[in-house]
Amino acid sequence: MPLLLLILLLSVLAYMWITRRTSTLTRACRWRQEQSAGQWRCVACGAVVPGAVEPRDCLRPKA
Repeated sequence: MPLLLLILLLSVLAYMWITRRTSTLTRACRWRQEQSAGQWRCVACGAVVPGAVEPRDCLRPKA
């Protein structure tokens, strides 16, 4: 049983690490879908991206 829990913990940590590496999103990025317009809008910076899939990159201008 403890071995199973250890394997589960390691697999969850590996999943979190892999998903973090494939995205440039930060806590400030909050994408909201505007279905009527067919686009995504960032609540934090106002960036707009067309499409049906949620963006995986932060479009906030570099300060």
